[in-house]
Amino acid sequence: MASSQEFVDHVVEQFDSKCGVTDKKMFGEYGLFSGGKMFALICDDQLFIKPTAGGREYIGTPVEAPPYPGAKSCFLIDRLDDRAWLSELARISVRELPVPRPRKKKK
Repeated sequence: MASSQEFVDHVVEQFDSKCGVTDKKMFGEYGLFSGGKMFALICDDQLFIKPTAGGREYIGTPVEAPPYPGAKSCFLIDRLDDRAWLSELARISVRELPVPRPRKKKK
C-alpha cells in the first residue's frame, strides 16, 4: 500500500521551517530530505527515521522496524504531532548522517 500525499504533506508540515524538510517520491513511497541528506522514509503512511546514536539517545527506547521488506530497521516514529520533538530528532539525525557521495554524471 503506497503512502498518501495527504499523509506526506502532514508529516512534512510537522517539522519547523529551520529543518528545511522536503519530500521526494521514490518507488511509490517517499524520502524526506534535510541539508541534502535523506534522513527518513515514509512507507505505508508511517514515518521511519534512519537510526543514529544521537537519535537513539534522544528517543530513549525507540521502536525499530524495517520500512519495507528486506530493508534495514529504522526508528518507527509515532509522535507526529509533537513539532518541537520531531524537529529536534531530525536535526540530531541529519547532523550524524554522512554526506551522500556525489553521483557520477551520465554520458
